[in-house]
Amino acid sequence: MVVFVEILRLFVVLVGALVGLAAGGPGPTGRVVGAVIGVLVGYVAGGITGRLLVRGVREADRSLLDVPALELLAGSFLGALGFLVGVVCCLPLFIFVRHDYDYPIAAAVAWAVAALGFRIGRTNGRRLAEAARIMRKLDPIQAAPEGAVLVDTSAVMDRAFLVLATTGLLGREILVPEPVADELSALSESPDPVASRRARRGLEAIEAARDAGITVTVAPGDFPQAAMTEEKVLQLASRLGVRLFTCSGEVARQQENVGVPIVDLRGLIADLAPDHLPGERLSVDLVKRGRQHGQAVGYLPDGDMVVVNDAAELIGSPGVEVVVVSTRPTSQGLLVFARLEGDSGRGTSAVRAL
Repeated sequence: MVVFVEILRLFVVLVGALVGLAAGGPGPTGRVVGAVIGVLVGYVAGGITGRLLVRGVREADRSLLDVPALELLAGSFLGALGFLVGVVCCLPLFIFVRHDYDYPIAAAVAWAVAALGFRIGRTNGRRLAEAARIMRKLDPIQAAPEGAVLVDTSAVMDRAFLVLATTGLLGREILVPEPVADELSALSESPDPVASRRARRGLEAIEAARDAGITVTVAPGDFPQAAMTEEKVLQLASRLGVRLFTCSGEVARQQENVGVPIVDLRGLIADLAPDHLPGERLSVDLVKRGRQHGQAVGYLPDGDMVVVNDAAELIGSPGVEVVVVSTRPTSQGLLVFARLEGDSGRGTSAVRAL
């Protein structure tokens, strides 16, 4: 932005010099003095004006190499459009004023509006491109980018997709088949409130992943011989040779037929769920008192701590039967809150106590 400020300052200095020449006193000396004063005022005013404009339109700074093509295209388009708008706005100067300093003024205004348009285009380029139905697509014979993964409709609509995608756990390149994108758009307008809500959540998750720096690409999946979206996604995964993420058990069972890895997100979430679910019965040795009155603490064979409410009198007893109330992950492992079996009325107080 230093270049922008200096170029704008140059235009303002030229305007100041021409205005000083025109407003200077009679004779060469007066015109020179007026021009010098105009240059000095223009130099100061140009720097202040440029920095104020930069501050008004500045966003997170990044080099053009990091700007996605859609944003760069939209920024260039709006920058050129802004330049033309700036020139048009200065037409009254050429019509009514008709002086030498009309041109630098017009150039300065056009430059400022063009820079503003470029910034707006960079910031909203992806949204503008999507609004115009412009999407980056893979050529049918082009290989998938290295490390890319494919997702189907069930995966995008699942709540886990937002977390996995935005944190980069699905990779830096996510391929959304074109039939999936079309199905999401159709479902978002569905009269079924549940399907519509889930589809809109999926579309918002895709946008959130893009905002997080993940490249989300719409990949063409035109397979006339396949009637169902799932069949098209499976064929596309097989052709590109990429992993497919799904939440559909039916799709997950097609792994052997497709010949590519298929990851069932719901199965993955189930595997990552806490080992001990509420209502599960455990046998634990209570070895010491807890932080709160009446609490007893024991440990499971894998090292996880169990906090049992109203069991202080059983400290030192082996194999005490307890019922899991809830669990909480900690930096040292899983913390299990439990109650004595048959003591259902006070089971949740252990959780409140901590």
